[in-house]
Amino acid sequence: MVVFPPCKINLGLHIISKRPDDYHNIETCFYPVPWTDMLEVIPSDKLAFTFSGAPISGKEESNLCVRAYSLLKQDFDIPAVQLHLHKIIPSGAGLGGGSSDAAATLKLLNEIFSLGIGMERLRSYAARLGSDGPFFIDPQPALGTGRGEIVTPLSVPLKGKFLIVVSPDIHCSTAEAYGQVSARQPKIPLTEILVRPIAEWKDILRNDFEPSLFSTYPVLHDIKERLYQRGAVYASMSGSGSSIFGVFHQPQDIGKDFPGMQHWYGKLNQ
Repeated sequence: MVVFPPCKINLGLHIISKRPDDYHNIETCFYPVPWTDMLEVIPSDKLAFTFSGAPISGKEESNLCVRAYSLLKQDFDIPAVQLHLHKIIPSGAGLGGGSSDAAATLKLLNEIFSLGIGMERLRSYAARLGSDGPFFIDPQPALGTGRGEIVTPLSVPLKGKFLIVVSPDIHCSTAEAYGQVSARQPKIPLTEILVRPIAEWKDILRNDFEPSLFSTYPVLHDIKERLYQRGAVYASMSGSGSSIFGVFHQPQDIGKDFPGMQHWYGKLNQ
C-alpha cells in the first residue's frame, strides 16, 4: 500500500513560555500543503527500511517511520513489514516532513492490520514521535497549542489562494532555534489575527523564530523580501526554518527566481 504524506506550513508561531519539561508552550496554525513524500508498506519476513529520493541521514532504527512501527509493535502483535520511503519534502526545513512520514506509518499499519486504533490514540502515538505529529493524523488547518501536539480545527481563509514554498539548502536545528528565542505572551492571540483580512497579516502575523534565524542566515530574509516583491499578500518562514513561503492572490510563474533551491507551487484548496 502506498500513501503520500504531505508537509505543512506555519501561519504565525508564538513562543509563549518555557515548560518544566524543557519544551516550550506555543501557539501556531498548521496548514497542510500537498508537497508530499511517498511511503510504501508491504509484508516482509523481517523489518526492513529502504529509501530513495533525497538523502536521509541517521541510522535506520532512528528513522521516524521505523520508530512508528516499533511504537505500535510494543502494544500490538504486528508482523514484520518493509517500509520504503521516497523522500521529496526537504528535511530540517520547518515543513514537518519527518513527523508526517511517521503519522502516515501509524495510519497505514493501523489500516493494514485492522488494529482498530481511534484517531485520538493515533494522535497520542504521533505526539511521542514529534510535537507536530498529531496534526498529520488528520492534516486539516488547525490551531496547535501546548508544545504543538494539541490540535484544534481552525477555519483559515486561504482556499483559492496560490502558494509558493521555497526551501534553500540550509538545515535549521530546532533545538538551536529555540535556544535563540525569548518566550513572551503575544500582543494579539493568533486566533484573532487569522480572522482578519489577509492584507493585514503582513504587519501582525509573526513567526518568533524569524529575527534570530534571519540574522544568522540573511538569505532567508532575502527570499521573504523577494516573495513580497513578486506581489505576495503574505510571506513568512515556516516553523523553525528554513523554508519561506508566500501567499498570492493570482497565479504565479516562478520560473528561475530561486536557482539552486527546492520549491513547491500550487493552488490551495482548504
